[in-house]
Amino acid sequence: MSPKHPTILALDFDGVICDGLIEYFQTTWRAYCQMWPNTDPTPPENLASSFYRLRPVIETGWEMPVVLRALLRGIPEEKVRDEWPAVRREIVAEARLDPAEVSDRVDGVRDEWINSNLNEWLSLHRFYPGAIARIQQALASSVRVGVVTTKEERFVRSLLAQQGVELPENAIYGKNVERPKYQILRELLGSTTPTPEIWFVEDRLKTLESVEKQPDLQPVRLYLADWGYNTPDDRALAVENSHIKLLSLEEFARDFSDWP
Repeated sequence: MSPKHPTILALDFDGVICDGLIEYFQTTWRAYCQMWPNTDPTPPENLASSFYRLRPVIETGWEMPVVLRALLRGIPEEKVRDEWPAVRREIVAEARLDPAEVSDRVDGVRDEWINSNLNEWLSLHRFYPGAIARIQQALASSVRVGVVTTKEERFVRSLLAQQGVELPENAIYGKNVERPKYQILRELLGSTTPTPEIWFVEDRLKTLESVEKQPDLQPVRLYLADWGYNTPDDRALAVENSHIKLLSLEEFARDFSDWP
């Protein structure tokens, strides 16, 4: 019989708990203008909407300015979406980009913005309906909550604190841990005795598939958040996958016993 609730609820942040698309674009555009200083500081009219539609291809933050570069070079959205690894390699090689340096640039823009106008930066994010309540309900029970994200921990803590959520010191596994999500889940799985029941909610299908491929992580229940940064094709593939369950925002907010 399936357990009625997890021991550990592992959640991605962007696309599961928080929608930061507006902040993503604004921060990325500022970073882009620093990287290509001859750029007109006013972005083209449809650039933001194109960026929003392409958000599902992005795995980590350093890729965001690369998406903008591809669009501004006239590469069609469809090609960026369908051939992202090849497009990314082309842009990186052409511009001689170092992913670590690009990442530092994007994070530096965020840090400067937070330090100069925290309220403005916070205002560019919205939390999905019921997400904070879901976390608070879990924290009030025996369920441990872990945030497993490619975002810097300090940014996650700032945003959660605004909502009155304070997670323990070791509950946020951000970009700074420098380990793939499946490795973090592996560590969580071996963190207590008896073996904990982990439910992992993520909006990126490829991430869930990478977890699924790990034989020792078969006990982890995998959920694709259908409200996050994914595509209809991703959701259709999840429906066909017996190890990954498609989860709606309405289901996410329900009692754990009512989850699929």
